[in-house]
Amino acid sequence: MRPVDVANRRARLRFDRRALRAAIGLLDAHAGAFGGGCPEGSLSVAFLGDPALARLHARFLGDRSPTDVITFGGDAAHGCAGEICVSVDAAARRCGRARARLSREITLYVVHGWLHLAGYDDTGPASKRAMRRAEARAMRLLEHSAAVPSFKLA
Repeated sequence: MRPVDVANRRARLRFDRRALRAAIGLLDAHAGAFGGGCPEGSLSVAFLGDPALARLHARFLGDRSPTDVITFGGDAAHGCAGEICVSVDAAARRCGRARARLSREITLYVVHGWLHLAGYDDTGPASKRAMRRAEARAMRLLEHSAAVPSFKLA
């Protein structure tokens, strides 16, 4: 299983890091179904709030607005697959505080980032459709394997 570094920058967010790592491991185990999957190497996942993600969005993408997930490709030569930055605030806004819905939404954002690292893009209509299909397949895989991590806001 790949090394997964998890940073939780949202004081109220509670989750099991092992469950998150297991979900990513399951995606990795089925990489062939997703164009080869996320590159080998360590993966970082950071759970942030809107202000922090908006700063990253502005600095690296020139857009000051908040967003739900930003992915940074890694450096294969140094054993780094990349980093996935998830907005907990965006997920909470999207689904309210219903635990199962929050868990699914945050997991979807992690899946979305993993797919970006796997080479999926969502900038044009055709690539966006391909990304949505891959997201749906990945979420079905996690749900059917009871591998969607539980996330809650305390």
